[in-house]
Amino acid sequence: MHAQDLVHLGVPAWEIALRTLTIYLAMLLGLRAAGKREVGQFTLPDLVLVLLVANAVQPAMTGPDTSLLGGLLIIAVLLATNWVVVKTVPRSQRLRRLFSPSPTVIAQDGRWLTDALRREGMDIEEAQVALREHGLLDVSQVKLMVLEPNGVISVVPADSRVYRSHRRHR
Repeated sequence: MHAQDLVHLGVPAWEIALRTLTIYLAMLLGLRAAGKREVGQFTLPDLVLVLLVANAVQPAMTGPDTSLLGGLLIIAVLLATNWVVVKTVPRSQRLRRLFSPSPTVIAQDGRWLTDALRREGMDIEEAQVALREHGLLDVSQVKLMVLEPNGVISVVPADSRVYRSHRRHR
């Protein structure tokens, strides 16, 4: 390997940038489609999947390029794309709907909503852990249980008071 090989791109810079952008968006949408988990809530299989996918897609981003400059370009494109996504998504309702899931009711009025649990890839045992974390022993004690967009489970106990606001929220 010559010193020139470190900085000479094997393919045009725009191709590396386009490949990287495409892989980034595909991963973002794929992880979004996978469910309501944040990085801190990844299970071991989730982590293994992300690591294996990252390793598998590397050649798709670089193509035949193995230069140091190509690697630096990929890092720059990933950082810039991530910055744009982080700054843009919260400001656009359409993008928020695309990248942020809506809350899902998983139990209501003392009953599990098994179709909703199944859609979210949860089982009753996992949901019962959340019940116990909220100090409840059984779903019969639940007025409402919601899987929030960030993966947190909110629980409203059946014996809780309902507060009604006279003010309208937009």
